[in-house]
Parts: sequence; structure tokens; C-alpha cells
Amino acid sequence: MGEVAGFPSIPDYVGLNAPQGQEYRIDDLEVEGTIPPEVDGTFFRAVPDPAFPPFIPDSAASLSGDGLVSAIRFENGKASIQNKYVDTARHVAEVKAGHALFGKYRNPFTDKPQVQGMDRTVANTTPVWHAGMLLMAKEDGRPYRVDPETLETLGSHDFDGALKSETMTAHVRIDPATGTMYAYGYEADGLASKMISYIVVNPDGSLRSEQMFEAPYCSMMHDFTISENYALFPVYPTTAYLEEMRAGGDHWYHEQDWPSWLGVMPRDGDVADMKWFKGPVGVHSFHMMNSWEDADGMLHFDACLSDSNAFPFIREASGIHLQPWELNGRLARWTVDPKANGGEVTETVIGPPGDMPMIPADRQGRPYSHGWMLTMNPEMQGPPVLGGPVGAMFNVLMRIDMAGGPPRALVLAPNECFNEAVHVPSNEEGHEGYMLTVVDRQTGPDDFEHECWIIPAGDPGQGPVARVTIPRRQRVQIHGWWVSREQLEAAR
Repeated sequence: MGEVAGFPSIPDYVGLNAPQGQEYRIDDLEVEGTIPPEVDGTFFRAVPDPAFPPFIPDSAASLSGDGLVSAIRFENGKASIQNKYVDTARHVAEVKAGHALFGKYRNPFTDKPQVQGMDRTVANTTPVWHAGMLLMAKEDGRPYRVDPETLETLGSHDFDGALKSETMTAHVRIDPATGTMYAYGYEADGLASKMISYIVVNPDGSLRSEQMFEAPYCSMMHDFTISENYALFPVYPTTAYLEEMRAGGDHWYHEQDWPSWLGVMPRDGDVADMKWFKGPVGVHSFHMMNSWEDADGMLHFDACLSDSNAFPFIREASGIHLQPWELNGRLARWTVDPKANGGEVTETVIGPPGDMPMIPADRQGRPYSHGWMLTMNPEMQGPPVLGGPVGAMFNVLMRIDMAGGPPRALVLAPNECFNEAVHVPSNEEGHEGYMLTVVDRQTGPDDFEHECWIIPAGDPGQGPVARVTIPRRQRVQIHGWWVSREQLEAAR
């Protein structure tokens, strides 16, 4: 694998994970096929791309790359791409110094003295669109606002000084009926804290409320869900110890014998009414599909679940020796009675192992007939494409029928892989719209080609109706967000 100058020759920095460090704009990209009229807007992508080699070994280096916002724009059947770094306080300081100043992932005790106390988020996980604003978010700090047209950074965003939490999730949930945004921040008042901030943001972008509550223990709470009437907070036993950080250790350790928990409260109510339901021991999930209430009032929570943390570096630090195929990954449904005073969750397996789940935005928090996720081809001949934070990339885009019908899937060749897809809805009756995703194709030990594919959402197996060639090397995306031309013009 080709080594990038100055960077260690380890999986976090070679092959598909090789740092690119490039800002550019390319107009009039080559298009094979026809871009549908519904695909008119911008596909924003969050890409972690370290600008400088690290000065200290870091087992979680794949999560520490500087935030780079990538905008693939579609207009009048044409496409362009622009990539630009988010000018976080951290990135600006390191660019000025000309080298890395921040140490291990989420451990400020390993930073250089001159940046102690500085905002150290890299804003590299999700481009969130709300109230005409583009926010680049990562759960270890507050988001940064970015101009959606120029991609210039407008500064750290704290809702005009109203936000008290030190952190905010990269996984917000927006109610389709009201336009209200629901969010949270864990470790809200400091490292290894059990304190959670529950954040509700009005449709106009102003902070409606912020309430604090304690989780059963400090937990890596990467995602959460809402239903029509409840907010649901999953707590999994990947935890943090302040003394370990002070000693220069890792931020996260997984406690395999601890129980998981699901906190349930009225969505627009008081955190004092939180109820806790006990879940299985040792499990972990990064991403949830949806939550919803059935006709009997039972509450369902659908998540991509594993029997341990999926990040190899967290398992290794915790002394957990499990191979990826031993994690028992599955799309799992936890069901609880929100009217009960706590209890235990009931789990049902409803889908295969995988991640990056997606539903139509208008079904957020409601019963839903279908969703999409990425998974691996169990019959693939040869190894997967190596890359991303878990070390291997997905090669199947699957539409799942929640009523139990057969899945519909697009399976890639062994040398190809998907980044997370976004959904573009259609106004045509009975048409499910399109999925947009960047596909990486490995053509040599350190050679890759990249395309943005536009795929029928109702039946991904048909293959792309259009392929947009991206002529410059790309680094692995984390999450994306689709913003329509109508939304962009309203914000303008």
C-alpha cells in the first residue's frame, strides 16, 4: 500500500484511508446515463481527512481526521464537486503551526501545551441541514456552521449562546410534521461525565429547550431516536475513565459484562419522567433505523446491533478478542411498553447484519414500510475493500421490506464498495425516489476510482440510472445529507 509522506504506514492512513489534504472545485463532471429531474440539489458529505501527520500513536486515528465538507451538486442534469476543510479552531491552529498540535482521540491531556483548553472537535461526522443552516457536527463538541454555497466556515454554533452543553450529537432527528429538531449531547459537562443534555430546536433554528439528566453510566451514545410521542436514549457499555485519559490512555473501553439500557421519556416533556428499560449485556449499536408506536401503544426501537463494540481498536483496548464475524450483527427491534414503570426490553431480529440505516424523512418517528442499509455479500469471492473506521467497507445496498417481503439489493463487485447513501424523494405517486452514494473501486494496491451513483430506491438491484465520475481521489465518507434545490433557494 502506498504511504502518504509523513503519515504512519498503518491501516488508518493507507489505501482508501490515505489522507488527501486537498481543497478544490470541479465543474461539469462526466455523467454516464441521465440524472433524474428529482435529483436537483446538493449531496453534502462529511469526510474525516487529517491535514497533518500525528505526533503521537493513536488507536482511534480514523476518527480524528479534520472535518472536510464535500458538496456534490446537481443542477439541470449536470454535476459538480467541491471539497473544503471546516475551519475549526483546531484546524486553524494546526495550519498556522504547520504541524499537528492535538494528540489522541478525545484526550486533551495528550495535546501540546499551547492548545490546552482550545475547542478540539474536528466537526467531521455529519452535515446536518436545519432551518436553512448547514452544520458540520461531531459528538465531541458543538457543531460548526458552514455556508452551503461557498463552503466557507461561519464559526462554532451554540444557538446564539443559548446552548449550555459542551457537546451535541451528529445524529439529530427532525420531526416531519412540525420541522422541530431533536438532539442531545453526552458527556455534556465534561470528560467521562454521565450527564446528558436533551436539546429541542425550533423550526426557525432557535433553541426551544435544553434539559440535563444522568445516564446509568458514561456511554458512547452515537445515535438516538424519536417516535411521535417519545424520545429514546440508548446507553451501551462503551464507557470512559478520566484517570485513564489523564494517564495518556484511550477515551473508550467496552465493558462486556455490563447491561445496556434504553431511556424513554415524553418527547416534548420533562426529563424527570425518564423511564429506564434494561437491555442485553455487552451489546452496542452505532446507528438506529427508526422508532415508532403501534396501534396498541407499544414502542419499537430498531437499531443495527452487535454483541460487542464494532470498532476493533475499542475491543483491543478492552481485552475483548472477537473477530468481526463473531459479533452477531443484526438489525434488531427492541420493544417496550412506555406506560410501564421501566422493565426489560424484548428483542426481535428483523434484518441482517449491517449499518448506515436510512428511512424516508417523512417517516421519521412513524410506522414505516421500508428502509435501506448497507451490508456485506455473504457469498463474495475474495476479501472486501479495506478502509473506514472498522477496517472493511460494505458492498451491498439493501432495501428492506418491514412487512417481511423479500429484500431488494444491489451487490457490487469484490473490488468495489459503498459509502453511506442518502435518499432523494420523488413527488410521483408510487415512486420511492433515488439513493445517492459514492462508490469506490480499487484498481490496484493503492489505486482507486470514484463515482457517485444514482440508484432507484424502490429496487436498488436495477443498478444505477446515472454514474457521475469524480476524477480526484476521495477519502472515506462518514455521513451525508441531501438538500434539495428548493431548500437551498429558500435558505438563500
